[in-house]
Amino acid sequence: MIELKAEPREILGKKVKKLRQTGFIPAVLYGHGKKNQNVSVEEKSFIRVLKEVGETTLVALKTGDKNYDVLIHAVDRDPLRGNVRHIDFYEVRMDEKIKADVPLIFVGEAAAVKADNGILVKSLQEVEIEALPRDLPKEITVDISVLDSFEAKIHISDLPVGAGVKILSDPTGIVVQVMPPRSDKEME
Repeated sequence: MIELKAEPREILGKKVKKLRQTGFIPAVLYGHGKKNQNVSVEEKSFIRVLKEVGETTLVALKTGDKNYDVLIHAVDRDPLRGNVRHIDFYEVRMDEKIKADVPLIFVGEAAAVKADNGILVKSLQEVEIEALPRDLPKEITVDISVLDSFEAKIHISDLPVGAGVKILSDPTGIVVQVMPPRSDKEME
């Protein structure tokens, strides 16, 4: 499990602008029956951890002498600059299943696109799952090389997930398919 260090934070409200200027991001830690705790994390460390684990992998948040098993629940970004303004860390119970949206990563090349000039249509970018926190996948890999005709489709039920992971989305839903190319007449 990746570790991220956090410091208790006394600076609140509009004064957090000064905190951000020193390279720290204001954050809040909350969970089951837990009083909200204001913390701050170093921006560079957080960006590294976010790239490595995403929002569905456990992080060991260390504040002082205490460790918390958390998920990065929400990341608020500046709409113009894109830099992180605030983070919500959610402390999880390791014995309780949680729901999360996991991104789909498409790999390979569909033969129907390459050979028949088909159009790849991705209907979903993520699926909702339920699992114990230690079983949550960072992402689900979808191999589209099996799409060798316009009739071939990958359904939610075809997605490879580990033991202990239950997909909550409709299993008959289509994840990705290849559509025939449109003629000039259809385009008009």
